[in-house]
Amino acid sequence: MSERDVFEYALLRVVPRVQRGEFFNAGVVVYCRARGFVAARTHLDETKLKALDPTADVVGVRAALRAVEGVCRGGADAGQAAPDDAGRRFRWLIAPRSTVVQPSPVHSGLTNDPEAEVERLLDLLVR
Repeated sequence: MSERDVFEYALLRVVPRVQRGEFFNAGVVVYCRARGFVAARTHLDETKLKALDPTADVVGVRAALRAVEGVCRGGADAGQAAPDDAGRRFRWLIAPRSTVVQPSPVHSGLTNDPEAEVERLLDLLVR
């Protein structure tokens, strides 16, 4: 059995009408400091989005979710966050904001495979 490391994660919530405070989960961001790992996976349920706001900008929400994945990947996809390490990119993504895509509070756990954890949490909490 390989060594397990602490990881942190936050859900990505879609809040179509911020003033109403209604949301649903559309992704997860996982960070493991010990492995310098940060990744996000998303899944937008358009039916839920349209149920909360029939006039929602689906293309805009998808773009916002893709941007989170890009920041996690780093490099050119990360924009201004490109030179930052995984921890700084994670902290930037989980900062509270009042936009259509918002992070949840941060949770933690132990894992021996952060990449698999991203997929497990996406299946468990989003899909």
